[in-house]
Amino acid sequence: MINTFRAFRSRNYRLYFVGQSISLIGTWMQRTAVSWIVYIVTHSTFMLGVTLFATQFPSFLLSLAGGVVSDRYNRFRVLLGTQVASMLQSLVLALLVFVEGDHLSVWVIISLGTVLGVINAFDVPARQALVYEMIADKEDLPNALALNSSMVNLSRLIGPAIAGFVLEKLGGATCFLLNALSFVAVISSLLLMKLPPYVRKPRTQNSFADMKDGLRYLVTHRELASLILMLALMSLLVLPFNTLLPVYAKVIFHGTASTFGIIDSFIGIGALGGAIFLASVPTGSNLRRILLINTAIFGFGLIAFSYMTNYPLALACMTASGFGMMSQTTVTNTLLQTKAAPQMRGRVISFFAMSFFGMQPLGSLLIGSVSQVIGTPRTILAEGMIAVVIALVFSYYVRKARLEREQRATLAAAAEGAAA
Repeated sequence: MINTFRAFRSRNYRLYFVGQSISLIGTWMQRTAVSWIVYIVTHSTFMLGVTLFATQFPSFLLSLAGGVVSDRYNRFRVLLGTQVASMLQSLVLALLVFVEGDHLSVWVIISLGTVLGVINAFDVPARQALVYEMIADKEDLPNALALNSSMVNLSRLIGPAIAGFVLEKLGGATCFLLNALSFVAVISSLLLMKLPPYVRKPRTQNSFADMKDGLRYLVTHRELASLILMLALMSLLVLPFNTLLPVYAKVIFHGTASTFGIIDSFIGIGALGGAIFLASVPTGSNLRRILLINTAIFGFGLIAFSYMTNYPLALACMTASGFGMMSQTTVTNTLLQTKAAPQMRGRVISFFAMSFFGMQPLGSLLIGSVSQVIGTPRTILAEGMIAVVIALVFSYYVRKARLEREQRATLAAAAEGAAA
């Protein structure tokens, strides 16, 4: 158990974990409220896809710029600025929903989601790369990243459930206001940290050249590129399954906003379990194998859920899917951060953000459109099957890469023997 929480030995990380945990509960409340309001107003799965697209696609367009900013400037100040900006976005949304009520245009909500997407393009690379600086013992970094995922998924468990209750009793404006207040916790935790003094990096080239260097670095490091490619495919074709969950809550299970929140929370239960499992994995474990196995679990969970009409069993399927889904970001992030050169970490994470935040909105539009044609259950079924296929394909690639490494090691040993 102590090994599971070893990253807490770092004071800065403890502060970050507490503040970010509170903030993320508010974030999931806002996400749940936005999805529910848009679906209730439009009754369109396509508009659900448009909403997610508007929130996340700006991160795809601007993530490279965010990575360069993270590598060139003080990451702490960048993160502090993005957190304040996110708080203001939530306050504006709360005020507009409170004043306009049911008359507020869905396109206003979507526009404010776009603003949040721009903020996140600079927030994610700075926040992920700054975790490295928060950890006193760098061997605790994989554990810290796994605990980050447990934090995200615990908030996913709590946030939607609270949002469902608040939506029914107090309305969407209260959800957005509570999210704005939650940013006070993470901003306070950042201000209480004692980080090493920022050393201004010499700049011998412009930002565009830094972007090209980041792309060149990724192309020449196939191991990192393959992880990002896998995440991009999952984000495009599988992870947007949650776009369709309001349909299951209202149409298939004949429920309310609370039903939607509960389904989302059970995904969080599974993901939290997966994150704790990863945090407990001993140092040196084969994370690539864990990633592939959990991807298959994710896929089979979606397949089982797709035509499930029994509500308790459906929640069990979502728990299994959440367990497998969690590895997509956590293991990929861990491998990228531990394998990437320190001076390239921000830019490598920006490619990670592009794959995760950029492909999902495109996938949401695709999934929303496909579901209008073939129906929601068939769409979820197809997404589960795609996840299994991706796991099989990348399993072959990982096995091939391992054999190539073994062959190179054998040849090197033979060459040394001949030289001796």
